[in-house]
Amino acid sequence: MAAAQTVEIDADGAADGSVIWLHGLGADGHDFEPIPAELALNGQPDLRFVFPHAPVRPVTINGGMSMRAWYDIFSLDRDGPQDEPGIRESGRLLVELIEREHERGVPYDKIVLAGFSQGGAIALHTALRFSHRLAGLMALSTYLPLQSKIEVEVVLADGTQSRELPVFMAHGAHDPMLPMSLGEHSRDVLTAAGFTVDWRDYPMEHSLCVEEIADIRQWLKSIFGAQ
Repeated sequence: MAAAQTVEIDADGAADGSVIWLHGLGADGHDFEPIPAELALNGQPDLRFVFPHAPVRPVTINGGMSMRAWYDIFSLDRDGPQDEPGIRESGRLLVELIEREHERGVPYDKIVLAGFSQGGAIALHTALRFSHRLAGLMALSTYLPLQSKIEVEVVLADGTQSRELPVFMAHGAHDPMLPMSLGEHSRDVLTAAGFTVDWRDYPMEHSLCVEEIADIRQWLKSIFGAQ
């Protein structure tokens, strides 16, 4: 698969770090392009935001219609079949983007992986298995894919993510697409695997809200030691 195309908003100066933020099903890299301005970090920290476009592929749950998707979705049932090849393929794309940021001079421990909905699933999948300590993981209105593989590939495996990784998870209490129980269960799996999760929920549906953006702002400041 070709390297992911991206929308980027660069730091004003030498980047203090990078945030690679993955969109949800059917959207594209422009979906969260307004977020840096809404976060109003004002250069503290001074971050580069990278918003990749997912590949276009048929999506079974949407009648086989082709759209931008990080993987196929067969069912929204927590125990239903999952597109493991597609998930792993997009995980490799995300690793390539991490390595590209590293080659641009950003240390691994200054790179945050973030994602909303399906993009959050890929951020979770990839960060947990990445062999270098990252700055943080932000998973919004999403769930942990391939949970049956966690014990072997994350808990028992060498060279996976440090348990010191800061993890921010948020979900809407009224989410009709991905019920909050999916997010809560994913949080509990991560906690059982040894990670500490900063969990937030909001009275919203499958979206972001003003309060959530304010919490993300403070979380990013804490990650990068900004005042």
